[in-house]
Amino acid sequence: MGRRSRNRSVSVDGLLLLNKPAGLTSNQALQKVKRLLNASKAGHTGSLDPAATGMLPLCFGEATKVCAFLLEADKTYRVTARLGIATDTGDGDGKEVERAEVIEMSPAQWAAHLQGFHGDSMQVPPMYSALKQDGKRLYEIARKGETVERQPRPVRIDEIQLLEIAGTRLVFRVRCSKGTYVRVLVEDIAAAAGTVAYTARLHREAVGDFRGEDMHELSALESLVATEGADKLVAELMTPDKALANLPAVTLAGGDGQRFSGGQALPRAAAEAAGFVRVYAESQRFLGVGELSNDGQLAPRRVFRMGEESL
Repeated sequence: MGRRSRNRSVSVDGLLLLNKPAGLTSNQALQKVKRLLNASKAGHTGSLDPAATGMLPLCFGEATKVCAFLLEADKTYRVTARLGIATDTGDGDGKEVERAEVIEMSPAQWAAHLQGFHGDSMQVPPMYSALKQDGKRLYEIARKGETVERQPRPVRIDEIQLLEIAGTRLVFRVRCSKGTYVRVLVEDIAAAAGTVAYTARLHREAVGDFRGEDMHELSALESLVATEGADKLVAELMTPDKALANLPAVTLAGGDGQRFSGGQALPRAAAEAAGFVRVYAESQRFLGVGELSNDGQLAPRRVFRMGEESL
């Protein structure tokens, strides 16, 4: 395909999994890819701290409608903790605020210790976070040297696995619910072991059903556009329904597809399970997200308009 103009944004629909490099905020990374695509509408899901790396789902055009669903997805991280030192931010960018002795434990003891954090718990968000309190970001308050009381929030650890323990270096993998602050988890793990720690490195390996092998390096995307044009990058985008693979699929026959896209609720077989579903036309074009009620009604919740081919 010919190269598109770099001066005017265009309609681009799809998902891209970026391996966010360290040193960029999530929004800075999004804007770089948005410019590469000349996309007119873009968003990201599940912010990563600037120092963190790994999977950042980027949504363009109609795909921004799946952002809310991806925000609900579990996340998997590879975490490297530095034991014996605490920082004010909980990561390597912060100022050292405390040192403590690290009690020697065997790998088996550390593995068992980590399992104590499996399951549901309440977590107090860190002061250095983007959460708002009284209209101000917590990190803005923290930068003034102030601390405010934060309400604990429910989090869930589904899997936690020791990968390495060597001196003061602790490496583990964790799969957790949305809203889990890994920096706080590291501090809590250290406190329960009688010491302190900070997160030295954080890499997000997975979001929901998306896996690391599907991620793209920012430098590779820049090189692709520079040599072959933005259309080549557009071809790399995934369709929005890839973010909804955990939802059952429903195919609508005949004019029902047009009625669904027009916002009309449709009768369905009452035997189908209630809840959110992916909805397709007979042509297998993705139409959107619907919700099946217990009485068999299918109501549109998110309608996608990607192309105008026949339903």
